[in-house]
Amino acid sequence: MKARSLHDLGAIRRHLAEQQRLAAEQAAAREAAARRAEAGRTLFARAAGPVQPLRQPARVRLAPEPPPPVPVQQRLDEQRVLRESLSDEFDATTLLDVDDAMSFRRPGIGLDVTRRLRKGEWSIQREIDLHGLRRDDAREALSAFVREAHRQGLRCLRVVHGKGLGSPGRVPVLKSRVQGWLVQKQEVLAFVQARADEGGAGALVVLLKPAN
Repeated sequence: MKARSLHDLGAIRRHLAEQQRLAAEQAAAREAAARRAEAGRTLFARAAGPVQPLRQPARVRLAPEPPPPVPVQQRLDEQRVLRESLSDEFDATTLLDVDDAMSFRRPGIGLDVTRRLRKGEWSIQREIDLHGLRRDDAREALSAFVREAHRQGLRCLRVVHGKGLGSPGRVPVLKSRVQGWLVQKQEVLAFVQARADEGGAGALVVLLKPAN
C-alpha cells in the first residue's frame, strides 16, 4: 500500500493499528481457550484420582473371509451352450441359393465355392448319419459333430439326413431341419446337396471355416 499524501498516510496507520488490535484479540482468545481446556483436564484428574491403563488381553488376528469362488468355468460353459443352441424354428430357405440343390454359402463366399463342393474338389474327411434319430438327438449329435470336426481342423464333412421316404407324407422333414441347423452354426461356410454317388438328395456336403 503506497501513500500519495498525508491523508493516505494517516489511513494506512489506522489500518495497521486495526490489524494489530484484531491479531491481539485472536491471540488472547486462543490463550483463554487453552487455559479452559487445561483447567478441565486438571479437574477431571482430581475427581477421578490415580488411574491405570487397562491391560489388553491377547488377541488372535483372523484372516479376512475369502470372497466366494466365482464359477468361471460354469459361466463359460453356459455361454458356449447359448452360442451353440440351435433353434428348430429357424427358416433357412430364405438364405439358400435357389438352384436344383438349394445350396448355402455365407455372405462373402463366392459361387465358385459351392461349385467346387459339387464337383468333389474337397475330399470328404468325416461324415455323420442322422438316420433314425429323434429330432432333439439329431440336433445335438450334429452340433457336437460340427464342433469337434472344426476343433480338429477338418474342412469337408458329409451329413446324411435321409430322403424322408419313411416320413408321414414322404416329406423329408429332417432335411430342412438339418439345413436350418447348419446355417446357424458359425463354423459352417457353405453346403451343397451331395452328388448321387455320395447320397444325393439324402445328404449334404459341408465346408467348414479353417480352424484358428
